[in-house]
Amino acid sequence: MTPDSLSSQSGDAVIPVSVLNRAISSMLERSFPLVWVSGEVSNFTRAASGHWYFSIKDANAQMRCVMFRGRAQYAEFMPREGDKIEVRALVTMYEPRGELQLNVEAVRRTGQGRLYEAFLRLKAQLESEGLFAAERKRALPAHPRGIGIVTSLQAAALRDVLTTLARRAPHVPVVVYPAPVQGAGVGVKLAAMVEAANARREVDVLIVCRGGGSIEDLWAFNEEVLARAIAASELPVVSGVGHETDFTIADFAADVRAPTPTAAAELVSPQRVLLLRELDHRHAALARSFGRTMERRAQQLDWLARRLVSPAERLARQRAHLRQLASRLAAAGARPVRDARAHFALVHYRWQRKRPDVSTEREHLLRLAQRIGGAHQRRAEREKACVSELAARLQVLSPQRTLERGYAALIDAQSGRAVRAPNALKPRRPLTVHLAQGSADVLLADVQPRLSDEF
Repeated sequence: MTPDSLSSQSGDAVIPVSVLNRAISSMLERSFPLVWVSGEVSNFTRAASGHWYFSIKDANAQMRCVMFRGRAQYAEFMPREGDKIEVRALVTMYEPRGELQLNVEAVRRTGQGRLYEAFLRLKAQLESEGLFAAERKRALPAHPRGIGIVTSLQAAALRDVLTTLARRAPHVPVVVYPAPVQGAGVGVKLAAMVEAANARREVDVLIVCRGGGSIEDLWAFNEEVLARAIAASELPVVSGVGHETDFTIADFAADVRAPTPTAAAELVSPQRVLLLRELDHRHAALARSFGRTMERRAQQLDWLARRLVSPAERLARQRAHLRQLASRLAAAGARPVRDARAHFALVHYRWQRKRPDVSTEREHLLRLAQRIGGAHQRRAEREKACVSELAARLQVLSPQRTLERGYAALIDAQSGRAVRAPNALKPRRPLTVHLAQGSADVLLADVQPRLSDEF
């Protein structure tokens, strides 16, 4: 049943309490969207389930609240009795008991949300302008001749910083530029002290510090005027504001951020014990260097003293040196001639050894010529005798000699071959007859073969 249906019913209608509470709850959720509500915490309880139950109140009224575990686990803090807080909640009703309550989705301390949002806006603006850029950060001096402190004279942080500086670097003068660190218009006064320190040029590094506190207490260090003064400072600035977990705009604008004021004092002050130890080391190194320099100078002086002689002795040394040079020059002039003669003798000796013996070779050549002539003559005689023998044998075997003994040779005129058998003779066949003193052509009239007779 909806609220509209309830309003349409007559006054005599009867409805259950649960229906009424459900209708009222729906109407409340539609009529009151998520809203921020501020008040003081009372009756805070954290159930075993993780849900938070508490009430917020002011001088005239109070309201019960519930924050379920799914939302409570993301809260930045757990409220305590008497805390001033702001809750982002939906107005609803706990139907079983018909009690009005706030269903809380987020919680923050009173005023913290607005300040934090202002902090984020200013941080983003200055960062976009390059005030926090790493390249503009300046290095701290290793041995400052003076240290400046911008803080309140009544601040506990000032005592901590002075104590640390007196312990670490009692030889370095300290100048305090007093300015309030909490309250209205404090940022302007702090910025004025930063500018005054730059104008007076009494120190080499500047500390801007104060002790811890809430965001409202530290708000002066989140003001734009102080951030711009720190960024424009020609002196390196160390920011030591609050505790280690506290961050302010001044921390981002400063050249170095220290987690605490004491840490800021340690960053800017060289430790006296270490300086004295380094001084001793350098003094010893300087003494060793001076001693080595004196030793080298004494050695150089001895060398120069040995070189310092009288003019007569110098002339005698130069004469002796001149005679030595003359002797070396004469020896150097004679040496090439001597070397050339020795080389010529060596070459002549080698030439004599390599020179051929012409007479011996000529006699040997004559003997060889005689041997060749004799061998040639003997060979000619042998060949002549062989030719005579072959000529005699040829005369014996010559066909002409055979013809001279009365024989004749018959040659077939047609085939040009010798006739050897009687059956080769044919009547009327021309023949050529070769005799010892000529030849004749004959024509056979008749052929009568017969058995051959042996001669």
